[in-house]
Amino acid sequence: MVKERYLGVDVCPLNMGQVLLEVDRIIMERKPSFIVAINPEKIMKAQEDESLKNLLNSATIQIADGVGVVIASILNGGRIRSRVTGIDLMINICKRAAERGYRVYILGAKPGVADEAVKVLKERFHGLNVVGVRDGYFKDEEEVIEDIKRKNPDILFVAMGSPKQEYWITKHMERLQVPLLMGIGGSLDVISGNIKRAPKIMRKLGLEWLYRLIKEPWRYRRMSVLPVFLCKVLRERFKR
Repeated sequence: MVKERYLGVDVCPLNMGQVLLEVDRIIMERKPSFIVAINPEKIMKAQEDESLKNLLNSATIQIADGVGVVIASILNGGRIRSRVTGIDLMINICKRAAERGYRVYILGAKPGVADEAVKVLKERFHGLNVVGVRDGYFKDEEEVIEDIKRKNPDILFVAMGSPKQEYWITKHMERLQVPLLMGIGGSLDVISGNIKRAPKIMRKLGLEWLYRLIKEPWRYRRMSVLPVFLCKVLRERFKR
């Protein structure tokens, strides 16, 4: 797969449908692979953390989660034209799992949150086979790993926050032998109803960041990364 690269971090120029086709291929081939969501904040953090950059680039698929990544691709003549957000991809994978019989395991979030999210997902996608659910506050990691191996899922979603969840995935993925692994951050809180997501029209227009800023104004420092990121991307382009 040909990938685009921004400030040393890979991003796949795939839309939602194309990513889902890759999911089917990965599950069919049974080779442990993982998906990571890429946004400007992660890319900027990777500038100061080589291990994080290596982690992001080691993923099988890097989805363009942030609108800033889409803008960067347009400015550089790339092929990315739409976001593939982590939560939307997770929901679509669950829909596909229900249709094709894929086995799903969900690990992470606070006690009770994952269970509630699974109820919502099963109501929405009849036939969804969730073979295991564990919150992220476990004490015996070995017991969790053995439970996942015993349940033998096709898909493992890990909700521990990024990049902790990706480090956990890469540390254990060869031992777990789960075909598809994906970190999903706070997706379970949104699905369970604990956190309200931006209206659909704002998401479609790429303004989800504005909704979150209005709801959580203390996030402005994190969001101020976007113009810095785009300036660096343009500077890198002019150098080339």
